[in-house]
Amino acid sequence: MLDGLAATVSSALRGVGPARVFQYVASALLGQASFGGGRAAALLGVLMHFGVAFAAAAVYYLLGLRFPALIRRAWVCGVLYGVAVYFVMARVVVPLSAARALPLSPAQLVIHVLFVGLPIALLARRSAKAG
Repeated sequence: MLDGLAATVSSALRGVGPARVFQYVASALLGQASFGGGRAAALLGVLMHFGVAFAAAAVYYLLGLRFPALIRRAWVCGVLYGVAVYFVMARVVVPLSAARALPLSPAQLVIHVLFVGLPIALLARRSAKAG
């Protein structure tokens, strides 16, 4: 949720509305047609965004079970995981999809570190302590 919120806020600062942000996400499946798909395409993008975020969290959690250092050193590993998620999305997932590739962005890298990697790692650590 944090990543989606950060993406919509950073895009709004550039004059891009939230629907357009999530239509871009949906363009991974629909291509350029997603931008003419209105609310339905934006909703598909929201669902896809949550699916990818859930997968990223699940991967980290499962890796943390196998490699406990990911849990013990959540702050450092979370930062590194955010960087990894950003580059996997930018250099692997998006190019393999129907979405138009965007240029690498330092702002988006920071968003992935602060709002993807760190929260996932810290929540995985909290869950491991509770369990």
